Amino acid sequence: MSEVIAIEGGHKLNGTVRISGAKNATVALIPAAVLADGPVEIFGVPEISDVEALAILLRELKCEVKIDGEQIKIDPSHMEDIPLVSDAVNKLRASYYFMGALLGKYKRVKIKMPGGCYLGPRPIDLHLKGFEALGATITYHDDTYLLEAEELIGNQIYLDFASVGATINIMLAAVKAKGKTIIENAAKEPEIIDVANLLTKMGARIRGVGTDTITIEGVNELHGTFHEIIPDRIEAGTFLIIAAAAGEKIVVQNIIPQHLEALISKLKEMGVQMDVVGDSIVVYGKEDDLSAVDIKTQIYPGFATDLQQPLTALLTQSVGTSHVQETIYVERFKHCEQLNKMGANIEVKEASSVIHGETPLHGTRVQATDLRCGAALVVAGLLAEGITEITNVYHIDRGYDNIDHKLITLGAHISRYEIDDE
Repeated sequence: MSEVIAIEGGHKLNGTVRISGAKNATVALIPAAVLADGPVEIFGVPEISDVEALAILLRELKCEVKIDGEQIKIDPSHMEDIPLVSDAVNKLRASYYFMGALLGKYKRVKIKMPGGCYLGPRPIDLHLKGFEALGATITYHDDTYLLEAEELIGNQIYLDFASVGATINIMLAAVKAKGKTIIENAAKEPEIIDVANLLTKMGARIRGVGTDTITIEGVNELHGTFHEIIPDRIEAGTFLIIAAAAGEKIVVQNIIPQHLEALISKLKEMGVQMDVVGDSIVVYGKEDDLSAVDIKTQIYPGFATDLQQPLTALLTQSVGTSHVQETIYVERFKHCEQLNKMGANIEVKEASSVIHGETPLHGTRVQATDLRCGAALVVAGLLAEGITEITNVYHIDRGYDNIDHKLITLGAHISRYEIDDE
């Protein structure tokens, strides 16, 4: 048996939705907490399955973990240097942040190859190159990495690609290294700034976050602290797209609008009416036809790769031909086949897609092949005539906090039930 989300399309949505804390910050903040000597309390934690998976890993390391709604308290006072080789590591790509955190804390870490959504090659060679530059030796045997260092010494590290994961992971390892570490061509995503803010509150000395050069002066110890997570710009973007697709008037609250400038400008180019009011965005339903647009995904502050898939579902309703060019995860087009099953007319080419609109969508059974594909299918299900059944919903639950409930409060007709696996 497995769960499906069923959506009856064609219902107009109205009301207010509040965006949860950022998933991509949360999955790094939780491993970062183990660097402290005392308890770390994090607020605004989204209720997503990745948090539960990280809590399992923390408990394996003998950390005390308490989750209470949107709050997590992590006490690493009695933590032990234990190899992370259980199946829980395989389920979660972000478990690789324990590499940097444990290397920083113990100068040694043994960890299985991390898992997560398959989006084409996502090598961790930049992470490993950074650890080696700090003095770690790395061996790989039987799907398991062993990282060891006599001591970590600050160094100048140039990233060949401005990778979010590598920037954060090197930062986690470097905060307790001896001397100064400089990360050049660092990624600038807001989630990196959030992790650096937590580390700084713990006593780390970090400058230049949000620019392409980050400087870290190593310290000997880090202490417990409190931290509130920034809002999730990808969830916010997904709900802006949902509002543009199926809304009459929807207020999306708890947003940092500057994190979404690339999406907001594309939605306006399509003809979507919206007003930015403080930390909320009001989206008005479409009265006229939407225009086709071209999108090229880029590292922040460019158009986010994570919003390419949900926006593609909306582009099926635009008049004309839209093009999507993917520069981050070149195989991120599995959603196109699923949308075509629903009546879309999308051609997939090398690292790009061509969307011919406008095409009516109809409900059928489709599969969430990954997290943001799942979001695209939710958008499509709200637009489609009839009932759309989405399988593999665990992908959606990895990154969206209570998406069913949030949509129901806006007036969507959505339910979950179990089906026999075919």
